[in-house]
Amino acid sequence: MAKESSSKLVPGTPLLKDELDIVIPTIRNLDFLEMWRPFFQPYHLIIVQDGDPSRTIKVPEGFDYELYNRNDINRILGPKAACISFKDSACRCFGYMVSKKKYIYTIDDDCFVAKDPSGKEINALEQHIKNLLTPSTPHFFNTLYDPYRDGADFVRGYPFSLREGAPTAVSHGLWLNIPDYDAPTQLVKPLERNKRYVDAVLTIPKGTLFPMCGMNLAFDRELIGPAMYFGLMGDGQPIGRYDDMWAGWCTKVICDHLRLGVKTGLPYIWHSKASNPFVNLKKEYNGIFWQEEVIPFFQSAVLSKDCTTVQKCYIELSKQVREKLGKIDPYFNKLADAMVTWIEAWDELNPPKEAAGVPNGTVKGK
Repeated sequence: MAKESSSKLVPGTPLLKDELDIVIPTIRNLDFLEMWRPFFQPYHLIIVQDGDPSRTIKVPEGFDYELYNRNDINRILGPKAACISFKDSACRCFGYMVSKKKYIYTIDDDCFVAKDPSGKEINALEQHIKNLLTPSTPHFFNTLYDPYRDGADFVRGYPFSLREGAPTAVSHGLWLNIPDYDAPTQLVKPLERNKRYVDAVLTIPKGTLFPMCGMNLAFDRELIGPAMYFGLMGDGQPIGRYDDMWAGWCTKVICDHLRLGVKTGLPYIWHSKASNPFVNLKKEYNGIFWQEEVIPFFQSAVLSKDCTTVQKCYIELSKQVREKLGKIDPYFNKLADAMVTWIEAWDELNPPKEAAGVPNGTVKGK
């Protein structure tokens, strides 16, 4: 594991400077950090190197970071390292596990700083923090979108009893330029670019799933971290490019159960590079078929009242994955095992702590 820090300071006091880690999965030199320097330099980075561990990844000077490669993952987790994907960006979830901060922001290395319609550069991290620090409204939809943003409020007819909202566990950002499409859509729309900037943040309603994208994502690690497992993807697995969506489906079911909120919309980043649709089709092929059964499974998933922590929810969900999705393909039995291993590894590195008489990961009032 490589570590480096710098005494260089960026003017101003960044939000949550000592409470947030930025997690970046990569196989290449991180030159893209130069354009993010004004926004990222004050924060600690956790870089998860995928692929060949003997390769040296270069990080621009002046960033405070720790870098983990596959050898580090194997050393830290031992046999449990098998739950961390190899040769796939799903390896990023190892960074979530080793972080000791309350919040996580994760970004892909082909995501650049976007500009709003006025031409101003967007501080994506700042907007994510604002999303996470204000409540969500999963139990009743507000037609002016996020009522906690400046210039907005609850509309007439919104129940006063629900206006305190719910704690926000996830902030899901979007992308300009290259859309996050599946391979078939890429093939039929090779030149399509997302040029629409929509100035809105929405809470995804309770009971509604969504396709979570991991390239511009923030979450409250203490509220929902153990559910942010990006599954078994990549090398040796029959599926790829479903890592973030799997985590999103699991997370949303658990957030609904624990009365937590998920927001989507702002902030935007600039997605610079289109991946190869033919390579993507090979990775997605099984998933395209399986999702037609996997999504109804999550839509109908019910967790028991005994599931009062994220870990308990996730273990129960793993049992349901084995029981109901194992019939589709043996892969899901292997995935269910990995879900349990992930929680065991998480708890080993993050021993539950008592806070105000409430076990870590427990939502008060449940």
